Amino acid sequence: MIEITSFGSGSKGNAYRVTDGVTPLLLECGIKYREIQKGFEFRMSEVAGCLLTHEHGDHSKSVKDVLKAGINVYASQGTIDSLGITNHRFKPVKALQQFQLGTWTIMPFDTEHDVSEPLGFLLANQAGEKLLFATDTYYIKYVFPGLTHIMVECNYSLDILDQNILEGRVPQVMRKRLIRSHFSLENVKEFFKANDLSKVKEIWLLHLSDTNSDAELFKKEIMALTGKMIIIP
Repeated sequence: MIEITSFGSGSKGNAYRVTDGVTPLLLECGIKYREIQKGFEFRMSEVAGCLLTHEHGDHSKSVKDVLKAGINVYASQGTIDSLGITNHRFKPVKALQQFQLGTWTIMPFDTEHDVSEPLGFLLANQAGEKLLFATDTYYIKYVFPGLTHIMVECNYSLDILDQNILEGRVPQVMRKRLIRSHFSLENVKEFFKANDLSKVKEIWLLHLSDTNSDAELFKKEIMALTGKMIIIP
């Protein structure tokens, strides 16, 4: 049974605990290490590993502390190189080359963000459940059969962004960067339409923008489209 806990989601910091009841994992470490410790009830020796999507601080803030705690961190070579940290607990992984972590089988895949080599992760447990984790990407080119849990970024709505630009709350230059680096509500909907959601139990919408999103609207529209339980941490 997959259980997901959010310790932080958004530009201030991202970190999540995911377990299948046997192997607890940390997804991202973009908040203070003390907060991560609290989230795991200070039982850090039980954490089988940390999956890191890319090097931006709101995802990697406490990576040195995680490594120091003896936890292996799995990331692309591009992410490791960009962080500039040499540590034997950094484990480079490649897109579409699966690996085993405790009871999880993990398939990294390439995503689209303004960094060196960003990844998303597909996690499968021994009970046949599948969790998709994808954040900080403006597009996902893959289709994933048999998903039971989805954690996906839904950063902004194009309509809200354009209204904010029109009213001077957001500079025009931000539009281009957002469109080429983050997942919009509109693109998330297209992603859901492209995938078979028949087995999905819950959908987590992650990393909502402070200014260019509307949590209630996003929840309502994705629920109407998918008919699934929607959680916004």
